[in-house]
Amino acid sequence: MDLVFRTVFVFLLIFAVTRAVGRRELSSMEPFDMILLVVIGDLVQQGVTQSDYSLTGATTVIATLALLTVFTAWLSFRVRRLRPALEGEPVVIVADGRVIERNLHRQRMTVEDVEAEARLQQIRSLDDVRFAVLETNGKISFATG
Repeated sequence: MDLVFRTVFVFLLIFAVTRAVGRRELSSMEPFDMILLVVIGDLVQQGVTQSDYSLTGATTVIATLALLTVFTAWLSFRVRRLRPALEGEPVVIVADGRVIERNLHRQRMTVEDVEAEARLQQIRSLDDVRFAVLETNGKISFATG
């Protein structure tokens, strides 16, 4: 039972950390970030299982993580009020060609980040953008016209 409690704690900790880090940072990972994820994974494993390297222990941890993941997805689907807390909300960062600085600042983004994304989508200038939305997955959606 100790493994279940440890797994729940680590799941909630990882959930809180990923929400705090921000969606934009998670969608554009650098090689250092990937290495850090591997190190975090090893540290989490050690913290959850301690010295329990049994097949039963591993199965318990994996099943608990899977159940928690399915449960949060189910909660998000069934309880509309929890959806913003569990998944986040899209954020408008450009409206009628004007950058919304306050929203960029909250998301720890720069105008250059938005311009780079626009160029990747063949948009020459933010003046051509009707609106741009930072989606919950960290990608930016643009509407022109």
